[in-house]
Amino acid sequence: MDDATILQLVSELTDEEQRLETSHLNAPLSGDGLARLRQIEIELDQCWDLLRQRRARRAAGEDPDEATVRPAEVVEKYLQ
Repeated sequence: MDDATILQLVSELTDEEQRLETSHLNAPLSGDGLARLRQIEIELDQCWDLLRQRRARRAAGEDPDEATVRPAEVVEKYLQ
């Protein structure tokens, strides 16, 4: 996945996140809605992590395409 594709996915996930949060203003999110919102947050963290990996590899003269998506258990434990 190249940088442009990752950024497009970030945009799509952010749009969906905003739709869910906006719908929450009218009525509380259901269990499914809350679960999806949490999944979106994890996927966004994974996308940003992958993008950072790709940029770091590029800066180090390495192949950015060798960067891999890290599991949710890993990216969710990063300090903000």
